[in-house]
Amino acid sequence: MAIKKTIKPEKTVEKKAVADKKAAPKKTVKKVAAAPAPVISAVTERYVYAVGRRKTAVAQVRLYPSKDATPAVVNKRPIREYFGTEALEVVALAPLSASGLSEAFMVSVVVRGGGLHGQAGAIRLGVARCLIKHDPLLRATLKALGFLTRDPRMVERKKPGLKKARRSPQWAKR
Repeated sequence: MAIKKTIKPEKTVEKKAVADKKAAPKKTVKKVAAAPAPVISAVTERYVYAVGRRKTAVAQVRLYPSKDATPAVVNKRPIREYFGTEALEVVALAPLSASGLSEAFMVSVVVRGGGLHGQAGAIRLGVARCLIKHDPLLRATLKALGFLTRDPRMVERKKPGLKKARRSPQWAKR
């Protein structure tokens, strides 16, 4: 048995192509999206701003570009005078020293709430976030050192009917 192949005449193909051309819309104008705004370094601004939190302390940190090494200011006092110890000053300014930019910025902080250790941790997070805004390439370094992690631990609230957050009143048999 022979298989018959039917060949369509070329006229039908041409007619189909002509029909497709008619169905196709005429010229479409593509709308070109506006070019993204150029990235301007945050240093061209007056300062870089970020908020850091730790326990119940909240620190509003501003990094001002500076040519000379000026001490950080916390609540309008030098950082050494505010914290009283060098250890807390080192904790607060650790992201600057880790990135090697301690001489490039003057730090101004307004911090409220919590104790001194919580405030130092809040300043550390705020400074790290400011550095990320200044230079996004520092993110990997600061993340590896743990400076971008918000420590969520807080004191648990006292519940009604209990002596403390979880301590129940002492049970008496009589």
